[in-house]
Amino acid sequence: MAPVLRRFATLTGLVLLTGASAALAADAKPILIGVNTPIQLQLGRDSVDAIQMGVDEINAKGGVLGRKLKVVVADEGTNPQQGVAAVEKLTEEEHVDVLIGGANSGVTLAEEPHIAEAKTIWIINGSSSNANTAFVKKDYKRYKYVFRVNPINSRHLAEQLVGFTTGMLKNELGYRKMALVGENAVAMQEIARAVKAGMEKGGIEVTMMELFDPDTSDFSPLFSKVKASGAQYLVIMLSHANSDVFVKQWHDAKFPLPIGGFDIKSQNPNFCSRIGGKSIGETLSNNLTSAQITPKTVAFWNAFTGRYHRAPVYTGPGGYDALHVYVEAVERAKSTDPEKVIPELEKTKYVGTEGTIEFDESHDVKTGPGNLNLLFQQWQANCTRAVVWPKEVATGKMILPPWIAAKH
Repeated sequence: MAPVLRRFATLTGLVLLTGASAALAADAKPILIGVNTPIQLQLGRDSVDAIQMGVDEINAKGGVLGRKLKVVVADEGTNPQQGVAAVEKLTEEEHVDVLIGGANSGVTLAEEPHIAEAKTIWIINGSSSNANTAFVKKDYKRYKYVFRVNPINSRHLAEQLVGFTTGMLKNELGYRKMALVGENAVAMQEIARAVKAGMEKGGIEVTMMELFDPDTSDFSPLFSKVKASGAQYLVIMLSHANSDVFVKQWHDAKFPLPIGGFDIKSQNPNFCSRIGGKSIGETLSNNLTSAQITPKTVAFWNAFTGRYHRAPVYTGPGGYDALHVYVEAVERAKSTDPEKVIPELEKTKYVGTEGTIEFDESHDVKTGPGNLNLLFQQWQANCTRAVVWPKEVATGKMILPPWIAAKH
């Protein structure tokens, strides 16, 4: 064949090969991102929406390993039976490559054996129960598929709440007698015991501790007990409870103690205005604010709020970071095979929206300087929020609820 013809044939072959490769990439089966979460709650909706936003960003850049990503959602609700059904749908029917979700500790503990049986990687986003990742250490071969990105586990949550009560409330503000109340749920049971012990070790007198039914709607008997206990401050631990009602009744009764601690529903930026400004003076933990915690925080915040016209609760940044942690591990492994991806996940050192994500030997996300930590914010005038603890990132000083402040 003449040289010119040979070169033409070679160029034609390259064009055809390139076109075929592009077509194969376009037609390749997408990497399925399963999301098991309670979609009727904001923490579920924020998880789904943040993951979808991340998927759209990644797909716009060409996807992963020549494949696009696709989100598949199953509503796990808030009961174990529905959670197991959601997991089975995603793993047995949809054959997802990874699961991201699991919000309720009682639900996730029921889901976990089924996920291990399916040998599907599961990155927890929502549940804090120590038991979730304890299985990994006890039986690595069976439960190595389980990781947690968000939040920090119950033990670490308890440590950081104790840090707030001793460091801020006792040492800075002089409160030495505190009551401890929360909902009777798996994660809160774990946290309450640890918080009580930590507060007492830190020199605080815990005047009473009570866990109530999450469906409680009349908190006046509980408030009466707290007042009678002689407490100066009420530490709260609310996740799925009726915190709208709790805070309204606290305000309407002009209860003589300030409140603060965990209140997941109060993390919603619209919480204060939704209940008519009655949360002013409440202090709550949060994972994220619009401040520059890492180089990615503000960019995520602006993208999420710009797209969905609301600010996210903790599962929003958690889901977004979980997706990116998984994608980076897949890229390093050059495969979606769990047996190849898991070792890469274990090497993770990813700067996320809330801090640097690294896993310990139980596949639990680490906490401490540079890693994931809690912020404590307080609802203040005009339903604005100020970070009051830790001191090094504080944006304002703690205030008293208006009816208590009026007496000082």
